[in-house]
Amino acid sequence: MPTYIYAITAAEHPLRLDGLPGVGEPAADLRTVKTRELAAVVSDTPADLRAKRRDLVAHQSVLERLMADGAALPMRFGLVGPDDEQVRAALDQGKDSYTARLSELDGRLEYNVKVARDEESLLREILTESPEARRLSEHTRENPGDQNQKMALGELVSHEVQARQEAVAGEVATVLASSAERVSEGEPTKAHFLNVSYLVRRDDAAAFSQAVHEEAERRGDDYTFALNGPLPPYSFV
Repeated sequence: MPTYIYAITAAEHPLRLDGLPGVGEPAADLRTVKTRELAAVVSDTPADLRAKRRDLVAHQSVLERLMADGAALPMRFGLVGPDDEQVRAALDQGKDSYTARLSELDGRLEYNVKVARDEESLLREILTESPEARRLSEHTRENPGDQNQKMALGELVSHEVQARQEAVAGEVATVLASSAERVSEGEPTKAHFLNVSYLVRRDDAAAFSQAVHEEAERRGDDYTFALNGPLPPYSFV
């Protein structure tokens, strides 16, 4: 039977799995596949595995329990191996890499920061600071049929939005990086121009959260900061 894989830990990890359900309905029983140096937390794979809420919650709950007791390499939801023996063989084959990654993540947490900017505020700023944008805006209001100038205004505003968002994103990311050990830049979302994950020492978590709060305060009400974490360190595995 295929083996569903939740995480990899050091063999000496406490692995307190009592009371935790695995994925599937009925919930699969959790077990470990061990080598001398490593352990994989696994279960049987349900025949109809889908990204249902209960299964996502079960997967996340296993990771959170493991992370509370030490370093763990989180696997993405839905990762399946052929069987326990091949999972064990993979642990042996990759033991040096897995061991090094566990050492890097020991005592560390991932936090994700997303930042958005109020669109109306940004547009007002562009029209205030760009004489050309202001000229085109006034011209198109007086000449609504001038499609060429409308297109020129749209292109100019789009360029200004991107340039200003990239500048602020770089400033914010740099400020917060000083409170973290590693940084992983994600793709901006439709709503957020900044999407960055930080690897933070557990002992520095409060200081990092404070740094995010202070930067949000400094930027003002036109900006919305979203801090998510602690998270399984997917971005750094």
